[in-house]
Formats: sequence, structure tokens, C-alpha cells
Amino acid sequence: MKILLTGATGYIGKRLLPVLLNLGHEVICCVRDKNRFPTEGIYFHPNISLLEVDFLKDISFTDTLKDIDVAYYLIHSMSSNASNFDKLEEQSVNNFIKLLLNTNVKQIIYLGGITNDEHLSKHLASRKKVDDILHASGLTVTSIKAGIIVGSGSSSFEIIRDLVEKLPVMITPKWLNTKCQPIAIRNVIEYLTGVILNQETFNQSFDIGGPDVLIYKEMLLQFAQVRGLKRYIATVPVMSPRISSYWLYFVTSTSYKLAVNLVNSMKVEVVAKDNRLEKMLKVKPISYKDAVQLAFQKIEQNDVVSSWKDSLISSSSYNSLFEHINVPVNGCFKDIRTKEITTDSNQVLENIWSIGGERGWYYGNWLWNSRGFIDKLFGGVGLRRGRTNANIINTGDTLDFWRVLVADKQNKRLLLYAEMKLPGEAWLEFELIRKDNKDILQQTATFRPKGLGGRLYWYAVLPFHYFVFNGLAKNIIKYKTNLKPDK
Repeated sequence: MKILLTGATGYIGKRLLPVLLNLGHEVICCVRDKNRFPTEGIYFHPNISLLEVDFLKDISFTDTLKDIDVAYYLIHSMSSNASNFDKLEEQSVNNFIKLLLNTNVKQIIYLGGITNDEHLSKHLASRKKVDDILHASGLTVTSIKAGIIVGSGSSSFEIIRDLVEKLPVMITPKWLNTKCQPIAIRNVIEYLTGVILNQETFNQSFDIGGPDVLIYKEMLLQFAQVRGLKRYIATVPVMSPRISSYWLYFVTSTSYKLAVNLVNSMKVEVVAKDNRLEKMLKVKPISYKDAVQLAFQKIEQNDVVSSWKDSLISSSSYNSLFEHINVPVNGCFKDIRTKEITTDSNQVLENIWSIGGERGWYYGNWLWNSRGFIDKLFGGVGLRRGRTNANIINTGDTLDFWRVLVADKQNKRLLLYAEMKLPGEAWLEFELIRKDNKDILQQTATFRPKGLGGRLYWYAVLPFHYFVFNGLAKNIIKYKTNLKPDK
């Protein structure tokens, strides 16, 4: 059958897409920027087509949607920098409905959040409002409401991982005593696919959760047990939501906006009440500990399909990436390094494609880490986002405090755009070129300053650039897996 998948480049969408393809469905992937859609592996599948659409704008109908059978609504604006993200979510879902009213769609499948508590956070209230709008549309809707989703790369999993692995002792806010019902990502995908054109689920809402009802403190301690770590947690009543948000922001890889929304939502109990769907679809729920173990198996195998960090919501600003894809020439400072490749050029290309994350930046990692720490102090993303895979890069991915604008391995070009706090804009580009019968690495750092402050910043860091960028280019060429580069 023909399926419309919104949020196709998001955390859930990337997990759901290969399952839909394996089931034999034809999938139209809705993306805001076509350039962000991955270009390797399953994403070349003949049953995939792309539709570039921004649901915050007026949408023109296309005949390719006329005969769709099912439409997934997986759009989420939880950590948008806009204070009125709830209004944006209403606008988005109304445009989605307007688009579908011109089609023969038989079912909308919506993934939302559990909203059984009387006092909801702004985020959960917005999720409930979207659900209400969908059910009032006159179209056939199946709503699936989940709590904390546990899987490699999920925001909840990565935040808990940061806390547990970095802090042997935690003084925490009282909301760690709030009950929740975590669910494994594998079970979520089972539910999302199991309800497809299942008439028993039409115009119904279902809560889904795993077999364990835990408080957040228990989640942290059980996570530590799985990792073989001893952790001590004390909760105090005096930690305000603002202090709690800063605590999450500085210790974990989350942005401050996301931390605020998480803290507000974690004060709300999210426990499933209507779990009929489990028996209806014969889903075998995975325990919280088993979900954590399965997530680490994926991480250890370098097989993380998607990560919340690659979403634009992990950025400190929410602009379209591809406003910056053309590197400016005028009014810029540039640091250009060219090095002859005297080793294996294929190894050099692999080194470029493995930059950042746990491997680091080949030279002066302590300087990169210091810059990331300073960025975090000023409200930036810092280095904690890392990278999703050790040696795979797709356009739109994050690399520490960079965003990938171009990842063209065939033409041996990688272009990064800085998402750190800067008095200007910065790009870092790597290219392997052929010149005078020689293989050359060309590394270009471009900085477009904003005003006098930007120019003063460039000159202030110029001495560091000389060593860092020169060492980076040199060590990219000489680095081998079993040979550490010069520091």
C-alpha cells in the first residue's frame, strides 16, 4: 500500500521507514529539506519517493498524494526556540489535515504522549491538542500515546546515559520521584506498524508502555546496574525548575530549551491506562533493563539508525541549514591548508569521514574541548552531541558543535557549518583533489564576522588557528587506526 511518512528524517521516522519498506509498502517521505535525506543504503530503495514540504507554510496539493492509504503524523516541535511552539504545532497539524482532505487516505496514525494527568506541562498539553484536532478532522485517526521511549539515540536514553556515566553521586530535584512507564523503541515500532488499516483501531486512542512502572530515580539506578556502575542519588525539594534545567543542560547533551521542556514534563506522571493495544496486537513488552541492553548492543555494533541529536531541535537556533550551503567569499576571513597526500588517499578520506565524536579532531583535542566548554557556558551546543555513527556521515548530521551541510563521499567533499555561539558564521570544508598528478588535501576554514566584535574575535583566536588547523590537516593524512597522531 501507499504510505505518507511525515517526520521521515526524525528519530522515529528513520526507525519506522525500513520496517515499512520490508513490509512491502510504497513510502512517500515528507521532508522539509530534501538535502537532509540520507543518500546511502536503504534510502535508495525504489519504493521511496520524496516530497519537500514545510507544514508551517501553505501547502500546494500534488496528485501523487491522491491515492495514499495511510499517513503517519510524526511531527514534533517540543524544543523549538519559539516560545509559542504550541501554536506552531496547531498550525502544522491543521496544514497536514488540509493536505489530506484532498486525498483518499483511509487512516491517519499519530504518535503522541501519554496525557492522563490532570495537570499537564505545556509540551504534553500541546500533544493532547494535536490529538484532539486530528480526531475532530472527520478523517479516520488512530492515536498511539507513549511515555519515555528507550532506544539507542533517543533523547531520554542519551540524557540518562550522560547522567549515569558522568556522575557517581547525584543531588537531584524532587521530580525524580515522578512515576513513568518507559517503552522500548522496538515495541513502539511494532505498535506503529501493527495498527496499519486495522479497523479495530480506527478512531481510537491507545496508551502504550513497557511492563515496568518506575520513578525516574529507579530508571537512573537500573541503568547504572546494566552498565555495572554504582551510583548514589539523593533528592532535594529546593531545586527549582530553572536550576533543574541548567543542571540537565550542563551535564548532558541536551539544549537548554529542551531541558526546560523536559523538566516541566517530568513533573507530570506518564503511566499508561488504556493499554488494550498490547493484547490486540499481541505485542510482547520489553522490560526497561532489556531495552537499555538492546540499545547498547546497537551502540557497540556501530548500528545506531537515528539519533535525536541529528534533529534540528538539538541546535541552538532553528534556521534552515541550507541557507548556509553556499560558502561566502566576500567579507570573510579564510584559513586554507593544502597538504600533499603521501599515504593512501582512501585512508585519508576515511579519516575525514570519522572526524569528531570519540575519535576527536586529530590535533589539540584539549583546545577543541575547551572551546566546547566555553560554548556551553554561553548557551551553545558544546561538544556533547558527538556523532551518531563512528564512520558514517549523512547530510544534516551533527558532528560535535558542527552540522553537516555536504557529505559527498563520491566527490570527496565534506562541508561543516558551526552551530556554536559565535560573533559571526563559520564553515569548515575538507576536499581531496587531484593537482599536478598529486593527491591533495585541501582544508578551508571560513569565518564571516558580524561587526567589529567578529573581527576582533578572529584576530584573538588566530594564534590558536595556526597550530590547530595546521595540525588537523597534517594528522588527517598520517592517522592510522593503530597509530596515534601527534598531539
